[in-house]
Amino acid sequence: MGDVRLVDVRDKPLSVQEVLDAVGDPAAGGIAMFVGTVRDEDGGREVATLEYEAHPDVVSVMREIAARIAARPDVIAVAAVHRVGLLAIGDLAVVVAASCGHRQQAFHAGQDLIDEVKSGAPIWKRQVFRDGEVEWVGAGE
Repeated sequence: MGDVRLVDVRDKPLSVQEVLDAVGDPAAGGIAMFVGTVRDEDGGREVATLEYEAHPDVVSVMREIAARIAARPDVIAVAAVHRVGLLAIGDLAVVVAASCGHRQQAFHAGQDLIDEVKSGAPIWKRQVFRDGEVEWVGAGE
Protein backbone atom coordinates (compact mmCIF):
# COMPACT_ATOMS: atom_id res chain seq x y z
CA MET A 1 0.00 0.00 0.00
CA GLY A 2 1.36 3.40 -1.02
CA ASP A 3 1.41 6.84 0.51
CA VAL A 4 -0.61 9.94 -0.22
CA ARG A 5 2.22 12.45 -0.10
CA LEU A 6 0.68 15.64 -1.41
CA VAL A 7 -2.90 16.79 -1.96
CA ASP A 8 -3.80 20.46 -2.21
CA VAL A 9 -5.88 23.12 -3.94
CA ARG A 10 -4.13 26.46 -4.43
CA ASP A 11 -4.73 29.92 -5.79
CA LYS A 12 -1.06 30.27 -6.76
CA PRO A 13 0.87 28.78 -9.71
CA LEU A 14 1.51 25.02 -9.49
CA SER A 15 4.90 23.32 -9.62
CA VAL A 16 5.49 20.17 -11.64
CA GLN A 17 8.76 19.66 -9.78
CA GLU A 18 7.04 19.78 -6.38
CA VAL A 19 4.63 17.01 -7.41
CA LEU A 20 7.43 14.95 -8.97
CA ASP A 21 9.53 15.31 -5.82
CA ALA A 22 6.56 14.29 -3.66
CA VAL A 23 6.21 10.88 -5.33
CA GLY A 24 9.89 10.20 -5.80
CA ASP A 25 11.10 7.05 -4.05
CA PRO A 26 14.11 4.70 -4.35
CA ALA A 27 11.72 1.79 -4.96
CA ALA A 28 9.97 3.52 -7.86
CA GLY A 29 10.81 2.16 -11.27
CA GLY A 30 8.23 4.41 -12.91
CA ILE A 31 6.50 7.70 -12.27
CA ALA A 32 3.54 8.78 -14.37
CA MET A 33 2.47 12.42 -14.33
CA PHE A 34 -0.36 14.35 -15.86
CA VAL A 35 -0.18 18.11 -16.25
CA GLY A 36 -3.39 19.81 -17.26
CA THR A 37 -3.04 23.25 -18.82
CA VAL A 38 -5.46 25.99 -19.80
CA ARG A 39 -6.00 25.86 -23.55
CA ASP A 40 -7.10 28.70 -25.80
CA GLU A 41 -10.12 26.91 -27.23
CA ASP A 42 -12.79 24.47 -26.18
CA GLY A 43 -15.08 22.73 -28.62
CA GLY A 44 -13.82 24.93 -31.45
CA ARG A 45 -14.61 28.14 -29.55
CA GLU A 46 -11.91 30.60 -28.47
CA VAL A 47 -11.52 30.92 -24.70
CA ALA A 48 -10.95 34.43 -23.35
CA THR A 49 -10.70 33.67 -19.61
CA LEU A 50 -11.02 30.69 -17.34
CA GLU A 51 -11.63 30.50 -13.60
CA TYR A 52 -11.85 27.54 -11.22
CA GLU A 53 -13.88 27.49 -8.01
CA ALA A 54 -13.93 24.71 -5.45
CA HIS A 55 -16.14 23.54 -2.60
CA PRO A 56 -14.60 24.06 0.86
CA ASP A 57 -14.32 20.25 1.29
CA VAL A 58 -12.40 19.76 -1.96
CA VAL A 59 -9.08 18.81 -0.34
CA SER A 60 -10.65 16.09 1.79
CA VAL A 61 -12.48 14.70 -1.27
CA MET A 62 -9.26 14.71 -3.29
CA ARG A 63 -7.43 13.05 -0.39
CA GLU A 64 -10.04 10.24 -0.37
CA ILE A 65 -9.58 9.76 -4.11
CA ALA A 66 -5.80 9.71 -3.74
CA ALA A 67 -6.05 7.23 -0.86
CA ARG A 68 -8.07 4.81 -3.00
CA ILE A 69 -5.39 4.87 -5.69
CA ALA A 70 -2.58 4.65 -3.12
CA ALA A 71 -4.23 1.59 -1.54
CA ARG A 72 -3.42 -0.51 -4.59
CA PRO A 73 -0.67 -3.02 -3.83
CA ASP A 74 1.54 -1.81 -6.69
CA VAL A 75 1.44 1.91 -5.83
CA ILE A 76 4.29 3.53 -3.91
CA ALA A 77 3.07 7.13 -3.73
CA VAL A 78 0.56 9.57 -5.22
CA ALA A 79 0.19 13.34 -5.31
CA ALA A 80 -2.45 15.71 -6.72
CA VAL A 81 -2.63 19.51 -6.78
CA HIS A 82 -5.33 21.63 -8.45
CA ARG A 83 -5.45 25.34 -9.08
CA VAL A 84 -8.36 27.68 -8.32
CA GLY A 85 -8.94 31.32 -9.22
CA LEU A 86 -8.45 33.14 -12.49
CA LEU A 87 -6.00 31.37 -14.82
CA ALA A 88 -4.36 32.51 -18.05
CA ILE A 89 -3.98 30.52 -21.24
CA GLY A 90 -1.07 28.11 -20.72
CA ASP A 91 -1.27 28.12 -16.90
CA LEU A 92 -1.11 24.79 -15.08
CA ALA A 93 -4.57 23.83 -13.84
CA VAL A 94 -3.84 20.41 -12.31
CA VAL A 95 -0.79 18.23 -11.70
CA VAL A 96 -1.02 14.62 -10.54
CA ALA A 97 1.55 11.85 -10.25
CA ALA A 98 1.81 8.22 -9.22
CA SER A 99 4.96 6.22 -8.57
CA CYS A 100 5.10 2.44 -8.79
CA GLY A 101 7.63 -0.31 -9.16
CA HIS A 102 7.04 -0.55 -12.90
CA ARG A 103 5.94 1.82 -15.68
CA GLN A 104 2.72 0.07 -16.68
CA GLN A 105 1.43 0.17 -13.11
CA ALA A 106 2.40 3.85 -12.87
CA PHE A 107 0.56 4.66 -16.12
CA HIS A 108 -2.63 2.99 -14.86
CA ALA A 109 -2.48 4.58 -11.41
CA GLY A 110 -1.73 8.02 -12.84
CA GLN A 111 -4.56 7.84 -15.36
CA ASP A 112 -7.03 6.63 -12.75
CA LEU A 113 -5.92 9.38 -10.37
CA ILE A 114 -6.54 12.21 -12.85
CA ASP A 115 -9.77 10.64 -14.10
CA GLU A 116 -11.15 10.32 -10.57
CA VAL A 117 -10.05 13.83 -9.56
CA LYS A 118 -11.73 15.26 -12.68
CA SER A 119 -14.94 13.28 -12.14
CA GLY A 120 -15.20 13.39 -8.35
CA ALA A 121 -13.58 16.50 -6.92
CA PRO A 122 -16.05 19.37 -6.36
CA ILE A 123 -14.31 21.86 -8.65
CA TRP A 124 -16.15 24.03 -11.17
CA LYS A 125 -14.72 25.71 -14.23
CA ARG A 126 -16.11 29.00 -15.54
CA GLN A 127 -15.11 29.65 -19.13
CA VAL A 128 -15.69 32.97 -20.85
CA PHE A 129 -15.46 32.70 -24.62
CA ARG A 130 -14.32 35.44 -26.96
CA ASP A 131 -17.89 35.72 -28.28
CA GLY A 132 -19.04 36.70 -24.76
CA GLU A 133 -20.78 33.44 -23.88
CA VAL A 134 -20.12 31.98 -20.43
CA GLU A 135 -20.10 28.28 -19.59
CA TRP A 136 -19.85 26.54 -16.21
CA VAL A 137 -18.43 23.02 -16.22
CA GLY A 138 -18.76 21.03 -13.00
CA ALA A 139 -17.19 17.95 -11.56
CA GLY A 140 -17.65 15.07 -13.94
CA GLU A 141 -16.39 16.77 -17.11
